[in-house]
Amino acid sequence: MSIITLKGRVIVAGNCKGKALVTDKPITFLGGVNPKTGTLVERGHDLYGQKITDKILCFPHGHGSTVGSYVIYALKKHGLAPRAMITENADTVVTVGAIIAEIPMLDQVDIKQIKTGDIVEIRTVDDSALVKVLREKSQCI
Repeated sequence: MSIITLKGRVIVAGNCKGKALVTDKPITFLGGVNPKTGTLVERGHDLYGQKITDKILCFPHGHGSTVGSYVIYALKKHGLAPRAMITENADTVVTVGAIIAEIPMLDQVDIKQIKTGDIVEIRTVDDSALVKVLREKSQCI
């Protein structure tokens, strides 16, 4: 097993651990994620059909309508939200959604170092965060 340690900025504080679900494409929550199933439904997206529930969702940034913030809140209310969100650049829609849903969120993280299926552990202290990525040796790059 290999361990990669990354640093980031805390948007919403929280400590958690879970399986990563990673994309290099932005995510739109309004119309792109079904708040009643926790499934990404944006056609053509590489995560199409994947459930984001209980995952450490890693993506570059969000895009789309400001109503996407309320979709993130609805996911949390229905027990279908990701455990945490890690982005490269925090955008207003995702940030507001994470705040009102109380979902840990980090930005300024090099998500290219994280692969889907990695176990990711997040520890936040003040405004900085440590992200530990645990990867089986067969997944090493």
